[in-house]
Amino acid sequence: MSEPVANLDEMRALLTQLPGPDLEAGSAAAARQAQLTKPAGSLGRLEELAIWLATWQARHPPRIEHPRTVVFAGNHGVAARGVSAYPASVTAQMVQNFTAGGAAVNQLCRVVDADLRVYEMNLEAPTGDIVEGPAMSDEECARAMAYGMMSVEPGIDALAVGEMGIANTTSAAALCNALFGGEAALWTGPGSGVTGASLDHKRQVVAEAVALHRPAAADSFDLLRRLGGLELAAITGAVMAARLGRVPVLLDGFTATAAASVLFAADPRALDHCIVAHVSAEPGHRVLLDRLGQRALLDLGMRLGEASGATLALALLKAAAACHNGMATFAEAGVSGPA
Repeated sequence: MSEPVANLDEMRALLTQLPGPDLEAGSAAAARQAQLTKPAGSLGRLEELAIWLATWQARHPPRIEHPRTVVFAGNHGVAARGVSAYPASVTAQMVQNFTAGGAAVNQLCRVVDADLRVYEMNLEAPTGDIVEGPAMSDEECARAMAYGMMSVEPGIDALAVGEMGIANTTSAAALCNALFGGEAALWTGPGSGVTGASLDHKRQVVAEAVALHRPAAADSFDLLRRLGGLELAAITGAVMAARLGRVPVLLDGFTATAAASVLFAADPRALDHCIVAHVSAEPGHRVLLDRLGQRALLDLGMRLGEASGATLALALLKAAAACHNGMATFAEAGVSGPA
């Protein structure tokens, strides 16, 4: 991975420069929506999505012609504590599977015609063990964020964001626990499949990490540095870059939403250009959605990660744009409007 130079103060400053909604484009979408040949509101969330797309793409009509799925992969030092059902070596093996086209996300990208990009985040150098010290230095965290930002290239009109990393639900749970409070058990679930005593151990690891880092953390960016991972930091950076580039974002499951929550904790408006694609079966995800005031698009019992749910939800964005742009108005179709 290349190493752009950055520091977290630069990232904090960038957060203050994020553009707001394009109300003119949103109003144009709402006005057209009211003229289409259907009862008002009859397409439900598809109507909301069309207006949301126009608002955050800053254009009307909205378009989903060049969607991209990004998957960031990173390894975690805390994996050595046995918090996952799989060894850390699986991260690199799954990256190879993505490259070979054999993962679920490859098939979903083909179905929705999305461009897939997979980014390895120094897999040979796991982050620090969060029970003993910070996961990353200031520079390492900021560099990972900057790397994630570079994934948002010109021409993309929607971004599905996900991750791969053994033990990353442990980091995600610790980050959410530190950001939003509560007990470790509220946020810590089975992840890749740990149960019983192993799940109790995972919850204890999360509790110890949060107890170590939350009192010392300066803000949510510092908590990301201390408790997150390279792939979580890259997601946070990608979400910021998408806002700057007027690209609407679909967040995948628990880990991706946790990474984005760093921005929400700093500014509750920072995720207005994001929608959570699906409710993960990881129990902490429902709690997190409640904290963020988000209502996911899909609830299919998925907990795979690798941007699978976010990629699937791209089909809904395409459907929303197609209906909004392609339907006739009452006047065009010669259909009587509502009385």
